[in-house]
Amino acid sequence: MAGPAAELGITLRVLAEGADDPAAQVLTDVRLGGPDDAQALAGSAEGADALTFDHEHVPGSLLRELEEGGVAVRPGSGALLHAQDKLVLRERLGSMGVAGPRWAGVSDPSGLAAFGDDVGWPVVLKTPRGGYDGHGVRVVGADDVADTADWFERAAASGDGRLLAEERVDFARELAVVVARSPSGQACAWPVVQTVQVDGICHEVLAPAPGLDDDVAADATATALRLAHELGVVGVMAMECFEVAAPDGSGRAGVLVNELAMRPHNSGHWSMDGAVTGQFEQHLRAVLDLPLGDVSPLAPWTVMVNVLGPQREEHADLHRALLHVMAHDPGVKVHLYGKAWRPGRKMGHVNVSGPDLEDVRARARHAGDFMTGLIDE
Repeated sequence: MAGPAAELGITLRVLAEGADDPAAQVLTDVRLGGPDDAQALAGSAEGADALTFDHEHVPGSLLRELEEGGVAVRPGSGALLHAQDKLVLRERLGSMGVAGPRWAGVSDPSGLAAFGDDVGWPVVLKTPRGGYDGHGVRVVGADDVADTADWFERAAASGDGRLLAEERVDFARELAVVVARSPSGQACAWPVVQTVQVDGICHEVLAPAPGLDDDVAADATATALRLAHELGVVGVMAMECFEVAAPDGSGRAGVLVNELAMRPHNSGHWSMDGAVTGQFEQHLRAVLDLPLGDVSPLAPWTVMVNVLGPQREEHADLHRALLHVMAHDPGVKVHLYGKAWRPGRKMGHVNVSGPDLEDVRARARHAGDFMTGLIDE
């Protein structure tokens, strides 16, 4: 958000765990401390117009204390809980009649076995809190139930002991809807996008989702906007979902809601270069209750490809890779995060826009693959 903030004359203060954290490298007002440090959190919010987040791992109890002290926490702790706890989200979606995978909160391997026997094997087991990019998620077959005992032991030690079990959805593809909402109730939605996951990590995003039925896109967008409104979200929210065949056999597709993220999200990175207003600027506008910007696409297609940390350290020099990508294709927009190298870590992303999807996708993949060290020419 640093770039859009500077352009709009907005001053940012960041609470960072280390001086070399990405945001701390580009902002002048940096406070050091963890998101679970009550004193550091309160200090970072002192005198601010709003407190917002780039991840969900901030204890709700500390956020409630800030809210009680008059801090504008956006999104508020009540809304954020639905992105922090997958069991809470599933219960709320069910009460709202929003379609999702069949699920159950299970407390031991026998409960997991009963769920799997009911919905069919394999099933997906998730830790309700703290998971991301495939962490805290595993696919379990009928013969693997005994191997989950350690997961339940950790759940019992850190929470109420329950894990989230979900049916494994037979989906056509994964979609995402990114919306923004302000305190005054103004809301907007970018086009529905297709996300491509590899080993639990988002690899690329196609905007808009190619070949998506207009009615399905409208329904998914309406659901995301409804969730943002009824949960009281302020800022950007991403709704990740599965495109599935209609259960009534009509042949009409539909979506099942998977998870929510209440912050700028990987599935919206394409908007930085592919829309009139990108998600980071829009998040700032929303949390400060400024009029929201136009989210219309700037080109028929934009493809985002993540740059993951190369597997081999000799490929970890992203500056060298950047020079090649810039010279090879001046139309590629590269965004690097300033993170220390680690294999498989999200180090940045590339965006390419244009009139032809296959051309745009090929160019984005080439740039991403070169920077990731998968190709060398």
